[in-house]
Amino acid sequence: MPAVQFYCVGMSPTTPEPVKVTPLSGAIGAEITGVDLGADLAEECFQAIRQAFLDHHVVVFRGQRLTPEQQMTFGRRFGELDFHPFVEGSATHPEVLDIVTEPDDRLNFGGGWHTDVTFLAEPDLGSILYGIEIPAFGGDTLFSSQVAAFDALSDPVKEMLSGLTATHSAAKQYAEGAPSTRSKAMKPAETDPFEFTVSHPVVRTHPETGRRALYVNGGFTTRIDGLKREESDMLLEFLLAHAVKERFTCRVRWEPGTLVMWDNRCVQHHALHDYAGQRRHVRRITVKGDRPR
Repeated sequence: MPAVQFYCVGMSPTTPEPVKVTPLSGAIGAEITGVDLGADLAEECFQAIRQAFLDHHVVVFRGQRLTPEQQMTFGRRFGELDFHPFVEGSATHPEVLDIVTEPDDRLNFGGGWHTDVTFLAEPDLGSILYGIEIPAFGGDTLFSSQVAAFDALSDPVKEMLSGLTATHSAAKQYAEGAPSTRSKAMKPAETDPFEFTVSHPVVRTHPETGRRALYVNGGFTTRIDGLKREESDMLLEFLLAHAVKERFTCRVRWEPGTLVMWDNRCVQHHALHDYAGQRRHVRRITVKGDRPR
């Protein structure tokens, strides 16, 4: 998809600069320049941003200066903000998660390929992450298009998968001794992760674009429903490896003031922890979604 331009009328008292949407890779991601997300965006400008989000699944904005309130205002243009059931938000804004990796942390929050909170009956529509303190090197985030991953499958496999559901459980990450509980960035809430277990379609239809996408992930998917354990393990192993092949991905390099929003309905992501000895601080909000179909 080639780069496109549009104008954000009302952002400037003079003639506005063109806003440019430049793809990051052949399958997923775009960088949007010329937008101040802290401004009162005109509706036509916001709708153009939303369309870029639907087209590219991941959108990146550089050089932003956002307070938590401004980040939340932008997020609310997409829908109601969500609260994380296992991580406490800030004292003043419980929807906001300050995710900090200290120089001596051995684990980071968001490491490993996953899709956010698929253990919910109505998983989040999207996540909005803002860079505050960024390592001098390392700390990139990888994203993978689950639409592209599904499209690349053969027709017989697509047909087989379209009739299946899979179980997703918060316990895989948040039960006692599970990976996420060992991260210093975590502040577990008093919630039983085993209560957050749900089945979703293995192939999800995007509610806005109508495109189909794989909807299993290594973070929370525990098994394919209705199959013997060996069959489920074999199929899941194939799907999880296929879903994050290089040709479906893009890589985002962070800077202070970078804001990235991704579509949890059709994207997996992986926060790399390759910046040992450095501190990383990012601020996250999420937008509520609906039941996958």
